Amino acid sequence: MPEPIRIGISACLLGEKVRYDGQGAHAKHLTGVFADSFEYHPVCPEVGCGMGVPREAVRLVGTRENPRLKGRQTGRDWTDAMRDWAEGIWPELEKKRLCGFIFKAKSPSSGITRIKVYPESGGQPVSYAGVGLFAGMVMERFPLLPVEDHGRLHDVVLRGNFIERVFVEHRWNRMLDRGATMKNLIDFHTRHKMLIRAHDVTGYRELGKIVAEGGKGDLPKRFARYHERLHRALSLKPTIKKNVDVLMHVMGYFKKVLSRDEKQECLEIIENYRNNLIPLIVPVTLMNHFVRKYGIEYLREQYYLNPHPMDLKLRNHA
Repeated sequence: MPEPIRIGISACLLGEKVRYDGQGAHAKHLTGVFADSFEYHPVCPEVGCGMGVPREAVRLVGTRENPRLKGRQTGRDWTDAMRDWAEGIWPELEKKRLCGFIFKAKSPSSGITRIKVYPESGGQPVSYAGVGLFAGMVMERFPLLPVEDHGRLHDVVLRGNFIERVFVEHRWNRMLDRGATMKNLIDFHTRHKMLIRAHDVTGYRELGKIVAEGGKGDLPKRFARYHERLHRALSLKPTIKKNVDVLMHVMGYFKKVLSRDEKQECLEIIENYRNNLIPLIVPVTLMNHFVRKYGIEYLREQYYLNPHPMDLKLRNHA
């Protein structure tokens, strides 16, 4: 059996009753059909570091650059306990080979953005731009890991971008399992060209240059540079304009075989997508039809046309 696609997730989001009030925070948009494609690895850093259930609520105190995790009423400092616990679970997370992590939004331990940081003396927050203590440690330890908070994943564009990155990370790991060779890197890059281009044209060109270096230089460093630049490229969201550019590029592979009516149909569908009248799945489905009809093998191998399971419906929204 192929290795499952494992995603770390705040345990409360799966409904586990581990929150400070003894309740869960079941995120229904992350379970059901969505979860069928993944194997979730639940983590609760507050319970993990020794806090009970129920427990005193905590908050970040100090400065945004160096906050402490403290109890709201007693001021008990949990920072070192959580750091020590996290150091102990890194080997387990590395063994799991996570392809992404979904954190609890607004959590002082697990939020990845816009977390309130309070002054030592109390009163109003000194910053609204903090990062949860545990989430910050995960992102520092695994800087190329796709991460999101569960609140932002209600947005269909952000959800699609995150899941796309998760699948790319999984394919990257599978490629490494086959061997960190130039042949495998070239194959990986070739099949992801159009997908990368839909995120970041500049990144697409720079990644092509890294691959084109051939046998020059240290291969492990080459792979590390490629992976880091790939991460930055895919962090940019695809837009209608970027997708139209890729769709027109795809259409170029059919220019010698399409009939006049087929060309007109393609152009009309792409234009309707450009005007936000139809979702991306419509022109992509048409392109896949022509790939099968005319046997364009290069396009058949492009992950842009089939980046993830269709039942996730990530391209079904105009």
